Amino acid sequence: MLIRPLLFANLRQLAGTDHLELEVPNPISAGELLHLLAQRFPQLRLALPICRVAIDQEFVAEDFLISAEMEIALIPPVSGGHDGYKTDNSPNPRITSEEPRQEVQIGNYSRLSYSVLCLVDVHAEVEHEHAGGVTSFVGNVRAKNLGRSIQYLDYEAYGSMALRAMDQIVKNIETAMPGTRVRIHHRLGRLGIGDTAVVIAASAPHREEAFQACRQAIERLKSDVPIWKYEVDDQGGTWIGSGP
Repeated sequence: MLIRPLLFANLRQLAGTDHLELEVPNPISAGELLHLLAQRFPQLRLALPICRVAIDQEFVAEDFLISAEMEIALIPPVSGGHDGYKTDNSPNPRITSEEPRQEVQIGNYSRLSYSVLCLVDVHAEVEHEHAGGVTSFVGNVRAKNLGRSIQYLDYEAYGSMALRAMDQIVKNIETAMPGTRVRIHHRLGRLGIGDTAVVIAASAPHREEAFQACRQAIERLKSDVPIWKYEVDDQGGTWIGSGP
């Protein structure tokens, strides 16, 4: 069967394209697919073992059986899940996508945007008359990382899956902690020193729940949401795993 797995971050850069097209056995499991790709695309061989497979925008186990009509994506470690990949001394090369760029993508509880984020706007989405405590997390681009001087960061996302994952994070927190409201806004594209990459706001009847909800949201965002950052410093470019 013919499949077209989507590529992101370092996989996209290594392959020079945002998707692959290949014939594979039918059926084939997610684990078998990764093994086959490593054989057919040697430039991806070292990166694939730590990637996850997403089917129809959800992570699947290695024994999950893939069929031709499914949307397949190869997910490298997200921006909070790995120490990084040293690549080259050039800016993050942009691979032309078949899909037009959406300046703003909006979920039920989350947002991805190429525009400047506004803390006041995110706070307004969670404030209400029963909220005794409102707290927030703002992640900014810092000037130094691991002793190197940062020039800029470049964020990219698997947009539809990222929104779905952020919405699910919010739903899980609000279900587990009745009375809380949580919203997540994340920026994409090139960010300079001091620019805001992510804003999370949480409200609750009492301050302790608001703090807890906000912390849970950022920790889960950094482990499971397919957003990646390319860090350009004074020594070159790196797909990095540390959060802002």
